[in-house]
Amino acid sequence: MTDIHDLTAVQLLERYASGDLSPVEATRAALERIEQIQPEVNAFSRVDAEAALRQAEESAERWRRGEPAGLVDGVPVSVKDILLLRGGPTLRGSLTVAADGQAWDEDAPSVARLREHGAVFLGKTTTPEFGWKGVTDSPVYGVTGNPYDPRRTAGGSSGGSAAAVALGAGPLSLGTDGGGSVRIPASFCGIFALKPTYGRVPLYPASAFGTLAHVGPMTRDAADAALLMDVISGADWRDWSQLAPPEGSFQEAITAGGGGVDGLRVAYSPALGGSAAVDPEVAAAVRRAVDLLADLGASVEEIDPGIEDPVEAFHTLWFSGAARVVQPLGQDKWELLDPGLREICAQGAAYSALDYLAAVDVRMALGKAMGRFHSAYDLLVTPTLPITAFEAGAEVPKGSDHTRWTGWTPFTYPFNMTQQPAASLPCGLSADGLPIGVQLVAARHADAVVLRAAHALYEAGLADGVGGLTPSPAG
Repeated sequence: MTDIHDLTAVQLLERYASGDLSPVEATRAALERIEQIQPEVNAFSRVDAEAALRQAEESAERWRRGEPAGLVDGVPVSVKDILLLRGGPTLRGSLTVAADGQAWDEDAPSVARLREHGAVFLGKTTTPEFGWKGVTDSPVYGVTGNPYDPRRTAGGSSGGSAAAVALGAGPLSLGTDGGGSVRIPASFCGIFALKPTYGRVPLYPASAFGTLAHVGPMTRDAADAALLMDVISGADWRDWSQLAPPEGSFQEAITAGGGGVDGLRVAYSPALGGSAAVDPEVAAAVRRAVDLLADLGASVEEIDPGIEDPVEAFHTLWFSGAARVVQPLGQDKWELLDPGLREICAQGAAYSALDYLAAVDVRMALGKAMGRFHSAYDLLVTPTLPITAFEAGAEVPKGSDHTRWTGWTPFTYPFNMTQQPAASLPCGLSADGLPIGVQLVAARHADAVVLRAAHALYEAGLADGVGGLTPSPAG
């Protein structure tokens, strides 16, 4: 029999509707799971059990009356500690953010939509300081470990959310992604994550990283992500760059006409045309995912988009954003920052406006190139990452020649620059039992294409044995 904490959000809702399970039982199971995993994995920065149980009881009463408040009424969720969740502090992993003396009375747009739909908030999940890097450790929270081996990193910057979902501490979590921050930990932790088209999910307060930053669902599978997207894509006037509300439902889109990928034009790029060395086990697992797409009826061609690695332009945009985050700090608080963050902020502060605009030019050219590419291909498939999870507490793998996190994640940040929808889903385990992720990318506004293809791969069993029943936090 499946444990309650191993149920997806869709499965929980089915059991609420049938009366076989109550939101209170589901919330208690999630809270118990947090108690079990937190000492080893450190996925949560704050848990509010009292508020969660109160919300669950209110939800249970609505279900008893047959009047659920919305699409996720009674589903336990967590929120990355970058996004505002009223009732408690949002520290962003930084000792420079004061927990006291602020009202903490506002929800971020995506959080507000979840609250309107009856979600139960378990608490906040860990992030590196201001979400600056692709692993999760910070001066406030310490190190977040991997669900499959806590000695290894969960990835980042939404590492706490990924670990929580993978270990059954709530089936839904909100993450943010400015250079791969939902997809990197999804790949390392064996879950699903989507970076939607920029503006599809409203964001407030605006990120200092500008239009690189997206809010996205982190879930057990693509069906749960479609459900969550139907909730968090709701309009919010606080984000002036939001897109118009989507036409139709993402949940309906993934199964419309019977679902599947028959006739989809798929481009397979083993290394995105770059020089990154992809681990042979990763390459083989991604190749199996591509072969499965072909078996399901997609038209697959091995081809690269023909783009150059935009890492230097990305660094200009990213480091400048980081410098802007810390600009108001005095020297006393500057010394409290993560040393790596201090380094990139100093570099970012040295860029000129012309440097920044030159990076924007690279970004626009990249967007044009990918727009042209997707006029011929519906979907681009790459590895999410060229490696599996490495030692926790380090920005780069031990012994590598990388100096920054971008060196080992060359397949994620280009699609923040182009603002395209991109998802990671598990496609296998390495010989030492660590998850491997495959990335699906579509044209801007084609989020439903990514979700539909991912759902078809889940239905065909690609992720069986990974991201299904929760792994042991003991590794």
